[in-house]
Amino acid sequence: MTRTGPRLAEITPANLDAALGIAVRPDQEHAVAPVVKSLAEAYVHPGVAWPRLITDGDHPVGFLMAFFDIDWYEDGSVLRSGLWRLNIAAGEQGRGHGRFAVESVAEELRRRDTRQFYVTWHPGPDGPEGFYLGLGFRPNGEISGGQTVGVLELT
Repeated sequence: MTRTGPRLAEITPANLDAALGIAVRPDQEHAVAPVVKSLAEAYVHPGVAWPRLITDGDHPVGFLMAFFDIDWYEDGSVLRSGLWRLNIAAGEQGRGHGRFAVESVAEELRRRDTRQFYVTWHPGPDGPEGFYLGLGFRPNGEISGGQTVGVLELT
């Protein structure tokens, strides 16, 4: 197994099982949906969902799914883009993979001329709020599906 630094890989038949094998710590399972649900959502939201396997060289370490121009209120009034899901494998947390994932999505959003990067997180002491705040996201006062909505201004 070679480790040469993090990268994102499109989900393909060759790496599907690796993506499906990504599992967060048991105490985090209530805060993030499993990869299989994300891939099902990507299937029914083609062109909006952007699922990617996070690898360190050829070693799978996580999964992310970004979204582009989602109809946030389902009435066409607000389109938003950001990070829909982030799952870092239990044994790979604390090694910078989550930061790499968020920075990679920010880079893709900038490439698409998007200036606001949205994310939601499970509120409370056992959620990832500290992680997202540390990356510069700020709550915008909204709640979506019981989760805090955060935004990062991209420059």
